[in-house]
Amino acid sequence: MTKGMIGKKLGMTRLFVREGLSVPVTVIEAGPATVVQLKTREADGYTAVQLGFSPKDEKHSNKPEQGHASKAGVKGFRILREFQATDGEDLQPGAQVTLGIFAPGEKISVTGTSKGKGFAGVMKRHGFRGGRATHGCLTPRGPGSIGCAADPSRVFPGRRMAGHAGAARTTVKNLTVVDVRPEYGVILVRGAVPGPNGGLVLLKKN
Repeated sequence: MTKGMIGKKLGMTRLFVREGLSVPVTVIEAGPATVVQLKTREADGYTAVQLGFSPKDEKHSNKPEQGHASKAGVKGFRILREFQATDGEDLQPGAQVTLGIFAPGEKISVTGTSKGKGFAGVMKRHGFRGGRATHGCLTPRGPGSIGCAADPSRVFPGRRMAGHAGAARTTVKNLTVVDVRPEYGVILVRGAVPGPNGGLVLLKKN
């Protein structure tokens, strides 16, 4: 069985649990996904399951995409992603993977593309404290010293500085599955997940 699922972030809301507490949750539309290919150690050097999400018309697929999908007896998909498989023998190309692989209370990891922030300074991008906002400080939001003097007379690569923030692949681990609602095709995860509403996310079992 596959250890992951492809989904789309719908937004956030809250649930009231039995104890009367308000729990913030993210609503994710996940599945059903179609098994497009099974990776084997003999043929590919590793074991994985390739899933397809969001079907697209054949007229929008090029020849390589059509040939790849036809081997599984399915149509093309907009999104193809690979996940680890616990037991690949239970799956066959063309099979459907549903939300049944997740259960309330278990821990999962969610991967997505974080929201783009544009060009940002070090305080917003890296959480720097900044300089003193008094006594004549001219750089209250600056990074301070970024290098050494005569030796080595340069700035080392990798120094945290201002630049493009966000729009990067981000993974949030150990999120709790609050509820799974197959009738609506959604899964409710406690807390926030990366990306905007409507963004692609990958759900992986820990």
